[in-house]
Amino acid sequence: MIQVTNLSKTYNGTTVLNIENLEIKKGESFGLVGNNGAGKTTFFSLLLDLIQPSTGHIISNNVQINLSENWKPFTAAFLDESFLIGYLTPEEYFYFIGELRGQNKADVDALLREHQDFFNGEILNNKKYLRDLSKGNQKKVGIIATLIGNPEVIILDEPFANLDPTTQIRLKNIIKKLADNPEVTVLVSSHDLLHTIEVSNRIVALEKGRIVKDIHTNEETLQELETFFAL
Repeated sequence: MIQVTNLSKTYNGTTVLNIENLEIKKGESFGLVGNNGAGKTTFFSLLLDLIQPSTGHIISNNVQINLSENWKPFTAAFLDESFLIGYLTPEEYFYFIGELRGQNKADVDALLREHQDFFNGEILNNKKYLRDLSKGNQKKVGIIATLIGNPEVIILDEPFANLDPTTQIRLKNIIKKLADNPEVTVLVSSHDLLHTIEVSNRIVALEKGRIVKDIHTNEETLQELETFFAL
């Protein structure tokens, strides 16, 4: 599904990402972990063509990302609140994304009803603009918006941050359900090792822009990663 080849990103002579080869299979639930500055967000930004690689390329479903926009119809992402449109209400934003993805109002409303528990009564019908919502509630909107139109690739950067424990549990259930679909590839980046392991069947750890661990999750994965990051 996603092939990374000789990918690097350099700023002012400092290489912040250097991945020689990485393949993420279709239907995989892929967790990316690492300390601050490890290159997680840089990798996702390259995967979304938000920045240009210094060398190499990424191919997603046979589309080279920095040369074509044909990956966009099957890809959805939420990295941070900059992906939102602050002067819209949540409902207006959801319907706007729905239009972009060929979904009618009824399709969007059905998805929103499905995730009422996740919203916890704090998002819809409150007549608030997105810019006036808390960080956590902005994140809820951004995450659910990625599900509109049934994308094949879903990318979430630090999705558990700023969420209360109940919402984190509900989010894990949402991601696990997505991961059970063999047609959907889910990529999650997080500082939280436990949450990431719980929703991923594969974990890649980055350190100073390089892959230092690539493991399929099992009962020993958390201890292995905790030991590694404690050194």
